[in-house]
Amino acid sequence: MLGAPQPGAHLIPAVGAGGHPHLGRGLGLQRGHVIRQHVQLRPPPRVAGSRQAGSEVSLAATDASAPIWPQAADSPGPEEVMAEQEASGLQVLLHTLQSSSDKESTLAILQVLGDLLSVGTDRRIRYMISKGGSEALLQTLVDTARTASPDYDILLPLFRLLAKVGLRDKKFGQKALELEALDVTLILARKNLSHSQNLLHCLWMLRVFASSVTTGAMLGINGAMELLLNVIPPYTQSCTRVIRASAEVLAALLKSKSNSRRAVNRGYVASLLRLHQDWHSHDPANSYVLIRRALLLCLKHVTNLRSGREAFLAAQGMEILFSTTQNCLDDKSLEPVISLVLQILRQCYPKSPLPLVTASSAYSFPVPGSITSEPPRVLTEEDFEDDGEEEEDKDSDSEDVKEEDDDLETDVNKLSPKPGLDRPEEELTQYKAMCLELSCSFEELESKPEDDLNFDETQYANHHHIPTAASPKGLCLNKDQISWGQEREVPVQTSLLSRVKMGRSNIHLTSKKGPGMNPYQNAQSSALGIGSSGSEISDIQASFKEDAWDIDVISCPRISASFSNSTKPRETAELMDKLLQIYLKHIAFHDPYLYMAKARRTRSVADFTMMAFPDFWGHHPPLSAQSMLDRKCGVQRIKIFEDVRRLIQPSDVINKVVFSLDEPWPLQDATSDCLQFFSQFESGNLRKAIQVREFEYDLLINADVNSTQHQQWFYFKVSGMRAAVPYRFNIINCEKANSQFNYGMQPTLYSVKEALLGRPTWVRTGYEICYYKNHYRQSTAGTGAASGKCYYTLTFAITFPHTEDVCYLAYHYPYTYTGLMTHLDILEKSVNPKQVYFRQEVLCQTLGGNSCPLVTITAMPESNSADHLEQFRQRPYQVITARVHPGESNASWVMKGTLEFLVSSDPVARLLRENFIFKIIPMLNPDGVINGNHRCSLRGEDLNRQWLSPSAHLQPTIYHAKGLLHYLGSIGRSPMVFCDFHGHSQKKNVFLYGCSIKETLWQAESTVGTSNLLEDVSYRMLPKILDKLAPAFTMSSCSFLVEKSRASTARVVVWREMGVSRSYTMESSYCGCNQGPYQGLQFGVSELEEMGAMFCLGLLILELKSVSCSHQLLTRAAALLNAEEESLDHHLQRCSRNSSVASELDDEPPCLEEIDYGADSSSDQEGSFSELDRQIQECAFHRDEGEEEEERPGQGRKSIP
Repeated sequence: MLGAPQPGAHLIPAVGAGGHPHLGRGLGLQRGHVIRQHVQLRPPPRVAGSRQAGSEVSLAATDASAPIWPQAADSPGPEEVMAEQEASGLQVLLHTLQSSSDKESTLAILQVLGDLLSVGTDRRIRYMISKGGSEALLQTLVDTARTASPDYDILLPLFRLLAKVGLRDKKFGQKALELEALDVTLILARKNLSHSQNLLHCLWMLRVFASSVTTGAMLGINGAMELLLNVIPPYTQSCTRVIRASAEVLAALLKSKSNSRRAVNRGYVASLLRLHQDWHSHDPANSYVLIRRALLLCLKHVTNLRSGREAFLAAQGMEILFSTTQNCLDDKSLEPVISLVLQILRQCYPKSPLPLVTASSAYSFPVPGSITSEPPRVLTEEDFEDDGEEEEDKDSDSEDVKEEDDDLETDVNKLSPKPGLDRPEEELTQYKAMCLELSCSFEELESKPEDDLNFDETQYANHHHIPTAASPKGLCLNKDQISWGQEREVPVQTSLLSRVKMGRSNIHLTSKKGPGMNPYQNAQSSALGIGSSGSEISDIQASFKEDAWDIDVISCPRISASFSNSTKPRETAELMDKLLQIYLKHIAFHDPYLYMAKARRTRSVADFTMMAFPDFWGHHPPLSAQSMLDRKCGVQRIKIFEDVRRLIQPSDVINKVVFSLDEPWPLQDATSDCLQFFSQFESGNLRKAIQVREFEYDLLINADVNSTQHQQWFYFKVSGMRAAVPYRFNIINCEKANSQFNYGMQPTLYSVKEALLGRPTWVRTGYEICYYKNHYRQSTAGTGAASGKCYYTLTFAITFPHTEDVCYLAYHYPYTYTGLMTHLDILEKSVNPKQVYFRQEVLCQTLGGNSCPLVTITAMPESNSADHLEQFRQRPYQVITARVHPGESNASWVMKGTLEFLVSSDPVARLLRENFIFKIIPMLNPDGVINGNHRCSLRGEDLNRQWLSPSAHLQPTIYHAKGLLHYLGSIGRSPMVFCDFHGHSQKKNVFLYGCSIKETLWQAESTVGTSNLLEDVSYRMLPKILDKLAPAFTMSSCSFLVEKSRASTARVVVWREMGVSRSYTMESSYCGCNQGPYQGLQFGVSELEEMGAMFCLGLLILELKSVSCSHQLLTRAAALLNAEEESLDHHLQRCSRNSSVASELDDEPPCLEEIDYGADSSSDQEGSFSELDRQIQECAFHRDEGEEEEERPGQGRKSIP
């Protein structure tokens, strides 16, 4: 068809090539090519479009050399003319197509358009749509179909072209309605029921029409569904292309709610189930997977409605799909079918409330301003469902999708600094007492020489094992602990700078744990805390057996030293003393006796009388890092099928409550074979345990006090287990939509028997872990929302290391308030008061009556001379806070590393103390931590959303923390850096959030100009430094955007109201790292503590890079770095990871088995469109080659939508 023109031939204007959105560049023909027509085309009198008014185009050219496009004298230049010519050329083609009554002309134009649109990108098609291509093709369809004898030689290529164009035209359905193309296509389909090829093309056209929900609803009204069901027979090997196309069209139609309601009312649900069952049973070779998939799509769309689910359940749909699929879960060829079956089963699983008496927390605490909750009411199905069955059908593409950037603050006034106080200025004077370092005279520096001896002699009498940061090796050990000290002294002796230099290349990795592997196996092999000979283990094991300790008594000791509630108080107290004397191994900065003493002062809502053994006894970090768990393929679908089996085959379900905070005690029978649970201790959280089967338990977490939500943190004791038996735990009321448990994270476990054997270690454990949405819902009355809140299940299996052990399981490594207070006391006693200024005081009392500690750390002045005192008082402040969210225990481990490093003898720590004053609030929410909350205070509110206007009576810790910062600002001593330590459940690595006006406005594409805005860009310096220093830190996850929803957080308020440009939130993953030296590893407490130390090093280098850095500090730092054989430039410029990789690590890769439980998913639509394109192209090719068009068994299975 393409070639040089011959005399007398009529020419259709050629189109050019390229990528410009004009016809030539969009359609891609070379200039100079013409289409030879052997028929006379009728030229249009005038062409509407981009041509200038009054210009006309004539196609009656008689000479090939004659100009096709007349050009006026005042016409535009060549490029403009070319664009107009190309646009008008397409319109000529389309207009001629509509007006031509000549078959050969019509076929020629269709051939040209088909050739043009068959290659290249969708831009060509979209350009044609913009020039009225859809309307022209639809009108041609209507005109051709309404002739006395429709010509299918024209209709079939026209259908193929329309399908290709219609899939890309969002308004195609509306255009088809207006031009009456829907009715025409339905009539043609009915006329061709016995002609498979013609019917197939009609079905493709109906599929495109049905992509618009509105148009699909109209087709349903006109009887399209009845037509399609007549075309879909029980299993047959003939006309399978037509059957598949019919089922796919029906599935598209059923996305309309009105069509789905019509299908339910006419009993189509049972018919579809029978068809699916028949095709499944007769297709053992899986040759017709795509037909079965299309039938399942029909059921999926119908069951989006409550009435559809009811009809599905009444027709035994759960049993049918379960029985037909349960043995096929591992068949890769059935993946499209299994995925849909899973979605339908989850969708139709009857929604139910959680097995709790109320969604509110089991603990209540009367606080000022709290709202009295109403008693729970009986819940019905309507409380959990809101299908919007009366909602009108509308196209999804007409709805505006909310973008993530909508939360970005674009009001410059709300981003600009807002200095000022939120309280009377005279109130700030109370904070002067918290800054005694600014007024202390330090007369004690004139003390007598024998004071040095007194310091050594006055170590805490019962704490001879307390590490002393001022001692040469940082430890003070007795003879019995020498072996432990020798094993651990390397990291103590090695300075932080040397560890940076080593670059963490000497990490010891544990092997990947397989199913059922003892989590302590590696700990045993490395003999943590034990001599290399292993003889000490044997001695302890023998002693353990001989003494026949009552492990139930010792595994959760009472807080009272007298054990007054015990049946034999003296014997029990003596037993615990003997236990500590025999088995206790040295644990740095921990003392069980001091912990017990502190625990007596800790006030809890439930008046806890017991201590968790791991918190009392202490924790050794494992010597080797643990790898992330490799996800087992198929674990999620197996769990979903097990849930369904519970519903339809309940005969083996025990459903016995074995622990509950809401029901009378005791529920547990010590003589039974079931596990025993307990959580009534500090930071504990387990509300209810239900035995499902012999070795499977459903667990429910307690909501935050005075709240109905925030179920994520768990920490509980379990006992009565057998070794080498896999137990499965399902935590069924989690709230977050996704979790790092889907990406390699494991819960933590602590074994009491292991601790008594010399391995007091929290380890990551569990296998076959997955996190998915379940069938439980909170009532609409409980949430006040339009539909009930969804819950998620965290499921994992554990094989315990010992029979009749007592183990503790937790979301993450626990760190209690009592543990913090113990740690601070030991730290204070470990420092040399002549060198380290360490002051521990009370910031305020919490609502629950607990003290919120405030710690000040700096170096003592060299003397009490005026110069030295002046240098001491002029040191800039650094303010660090943590644990405002109680469940983020990782933040406390980072803080622990910061505190221990700052009081250590490390030369970097000395430099930091001599040049800064650190104000540290290590736990902003003690009450929440004590009572096992995940996010809130005792008022049930997120304290990190209260910084704008905190109340001294309702949010005392935030009120006084903000007041202290205001006071420092009022005396001209605002901190150089403010950082709030947090934990992150969705991302890996460690990263910072900061604040920037310009970055926020730029990201939001704000119309406000940023060129005139002045901003201190130094906020990026600290994260860049940490990116080079800390192996766990990554700059690629950092963000400096200010969101509206974060306006009342510490980070934003301190930045905006106090003018601290380096105001940060530092987030540490619960899971681990996917970059750098720790890539593929889960965080242990050692890595988190290291991050706390690295943060301090980052502060020093930040100061060294600042303009205001003193010459003396630069000189000392350079000498220190040179002493470590490390240059300053190397530390400031070394990049510890490949930057080309880091940019790709921000987004978590999707889980391979993510299941979309939404009723309005469009994933099947997109897949079907690409598949429909393939079918049309394949059909056209077969027609051209004269091949048989029937789909044979297995044909087309490689391209599964």
